[in-house]
Amino acid sequence: MNSSKEELLKVLETIAPFIHKTPVLSSRLINEMAGCEIQFKCENFQKMGAFKMRGAMYAISQLSEEKKKKGVVTHSSGNFAQALSLAAKSLDVPAYIVMPDSAPEVKKAAVRTYGGEITECPSTLQDRETTAKKIVEDKGASFIHPSNDLNVILGQGTAATELLLDHPELDIVICPVGGGGLIAGTAIATHVLLQNCSCIGAEPLAADDAWRSLQSGKIESNSSALTIADGLKTMLGDVNFPIIRDHVQEIIRVSEEEIIAAMRLIWERMKIVVEASSAVALAAILQQKNKFSNKKVGLIISGGNVDLNSLPF
Repeated sequence: MNSSKEELLKVLETIAPFIHKTPVLSSRLINEMAGCEIQFKCENFQKMGAFKMRGAMYAISQLSEEKKKKGVVTHSSGNFAQALSLAAKSLDVPAYIVMPDSAPEVKKAAVRTYGGEITECPSTLQDRETTAKKIVEDKGASFIHPSNDLNVILGQGTAATELLLDHPELDIVICPVGGGGLIAGTAIATHVLLQNCSCIGAEPLAADDAWRSLQSGKIESNSSALTIADGLKTMLGDVNFPIIRDHVQEIIRVSEEEIIAAMRLIWERMKIVVEASSAVALAAILQQKNKFSNKKVGLIISGGNVDLNSLPF
């Protein structure tokens, strides 16, 4: 993946009018507990509440005018469904969203609010893919994958680009790993903008397919994924895996108890709403204090879309 600084800045410039430049916060108490200096890049304040707005926006912006008229389609049970709907609406492009019938009503309602047209299907990956394919054939719409699409990856990387431009002193950037779009984009930005800065991923022990993929050198899957970090249950793809393999130093796995404790700590000390998936990165730092000791660390808080009726604490 040979990107240049000019290219990354152009991606950011393309989507800047449509997204929020999210704040970077820090907590003296959390720094003391972790033994390092952490800059939290707060994508929980992004439009629709997660970093995914960035990738959706960039991917749609790269389509020809003719393709934009025919619309975009994706399959997603949550954040990317909302992101693509809102991004498409900002550019006046129709959005067709395939959602499993088991998806929470609150997520379906959010997609409709953003103007997405939902087609429901059974929740297996095969059903999702078949349904999306049929819409592509019927409508001539362009399929955009939530994490395994180079333009989506480059868009997601703009969170790290903003962070690194404002904080060129960082030694490490860490973010959660789910489908691989965020970490691949973050790894590209880190590699291009700060040669001496390493990129590390964090994932739940209960859904450690990315960790196993790095060990085996091929894409692994999870037979079950019973984790509170519901945004991280998806697996890597053939576009993002080579980037992760080449540019991510390591992936740290954390337990459910560690995720919940880190999530609670952020809510309690920083007074911000973050989802469990976001807390995985802080959990990794607290678990591996020696590795992060006295380092300057950038941490991407991926989102804040939480069901307030079922908080784990």
